[in-house]
Amino acid sequence: QVQLVESGGGLVQPGGSLRLSCAASGRIFRIYVMGWYRQAPGKQRELVATVTSGGRTNYADSVKGRFTISGDNDKNTVYLQMSSLEPEDTAVYYCNLKPLGMMDYWGKGTLVTVSS
Repeated sequence: QVQLVESGGGLVQPGGSLRLSCAASGRIFRIYVMGWYRQAPGKQRELVATVTSGGRTNYADSVKGRFTISGDNDKNTVYLQMSSLEPEDTAVYYCNLKPLGMMDYWGKGTLVTVSS
């Protein structure tokens, strides 16, 4: 089994920064995509950013230039550094793991609130 545990959410003022972490435990995969998705109240879950096991990254247009995703293979952890946060970034942020050819795994989510 695989467990994904997110941390780092909280309340931040507009223009502020937060760093989310997602620690994976259990089975280890060589080829995968890990990423962050978010779901705001009343909206569908959407992609924020992904990183492959080879280090390739992908970002939603709404966060390009403000968010950075990175991974630490030794710690089985993926990070999302969020800067210049806007109220529209308020959402529950979910960690996702897609091993090649296998089912997705999801974390339980961490709430990010951007408000003055």
